Amino acid sequence: MQHDLDRINTSPKAHIRAVPCPSYQYYTPFQIEIEPLKNLGLYLKAHQNLNSWDLTGSKTLNKIPSVNPYNLYKEVVLNLVKPEEIDFDNLGFAYIATKTMFWATHDGTKWTDGELRPFGTFEINPAACILNYGQGVFEGMKAQRTKQNELVLFRPLENAIRCKESCERLCIPPYDPQKFVYWVKQVVKANADYVPPYGKGALYIRPIIFGSGPILGVAPAPSYTMIIFVIPVGPYFKEGFNPIKLEISKKYHRAAPKGTGNIKYVGNYAGTMLPSEETHAAGFAQIIYLDAAEEKYIEEVGTANFFCVVDGILLTPQLGSILPGVTRKSVIELARDQLGMSVEERNVRYEEVFKASEVFCTGTAAVVTPIGSIMFEGKQYIFNDFKVGEITQKLYDLLTEIQLQERDDPYGWVENVND
Repeated sequence: MQHDLDRINTSPKAHIRAVPCPSYQYYTPFQIEIEPLKNLGLYLKAHQNLNSWDLTGSKTLNKIPSVNPYNLYKEVVLNLVKPEEIDFDNLGFAYIATKTMFWATHDGTKWTDGELRPFGTFEINPAACILNYGQGVFEGMKAQRTKQNELVLFRPLENAIRCKESCERLCIPPYDPQKFVYWVKQVVKANADYVPPYGKGALYIRPIIFGSGPILGVAPAPSYTMIIFVIPVGPYFKEGFNPIKLEISKKYHRAAPKGTGNIKYVGNYAGTMLPSEETHAAGFAQIIYLDAAEEKYIEEVGTANFFCVVDGILLTPQLGSILPGVTRKSVIELARDQLGMSVEERNVRYEEVFKASEVFCTGTAAVVTPIGSIMFEGKQYIFNDFKVGEITQKLYDLLTEIQLQERDDPYGWVENVND
């Protein structure tokens, strides 16, 4: 980026000309406060396409700092991490600032078309419904580079439909699923440099929709905001594809019957933080929740769906108060179609699990993660000698090989971001 400091004069408003990066062609005007300009009582206003910046403030300027406003914006406001600075061989599951996000708003009548913006912070009213009453939903998806060197998504329409259903449950105006998928693809393409190389991770996609308008009474917000941002990630569990240790606890419940446990409601997750902290402190990777009504049946593994193999049958808790995971749905189809297994979606008593030959959990982040042991009421139950089970391995291989285009995709699950 270059700018022409010769255009700066001594008026309160001075122009800095900047040549925009092509990937920022969709951006609309915005203004920012950055150091060291903020100390001078100034802010930058970026015009369409970032090809013009206004340096504006309350003071008459005799001298402007020799700065590149775009670089200041990246380094100070975003704390942007350059793709070449990322160690893709050692990615964890943690926040990394990328460069572009999607933004759309709903004024109570309809959604705007939406646009790509620089990733960064934004202002929100203290009376916003999301801050006071938690009216918000989110999704979790992944984009990956495949063996064919394509940039793909896995069953994105499933996530879009689930997001729509989550919105409807919370009186949020749903976003059209087809447009949802379209904008997910645009965000991924705009951040393509942040997608890890083939076999080294994924670009995690986080759509969020929330009541951003102010309201005092407990009621739906008058307006809404939708954002899609992305972060390069590695394995969700630090163990990777290795057996993890879990515990069953009756101390906490995750969701009530007929509540919101079956949607991606933001409030479902804050309540799991303390149980997770206590579980981690005790040496376990995650907690297994039981049903809230009787405390007899397995529900979920923290943020993942639960499976076990008992007498050759694949068991998984039935839908109702648990999240209808896209990976869960895919694993069920693969087990039936590719492995010829009998799969039962029903209430699964925890006593049944202790007799299982294999246990694992699934999720967008967790993929397929083997469970080596479960602690319950002071007793540890070990599965398959704390080794990855045969069925778990086969399902993991089938799923990931389809996702990475290492085998044929008979279901049409994998979708190129350029399609």
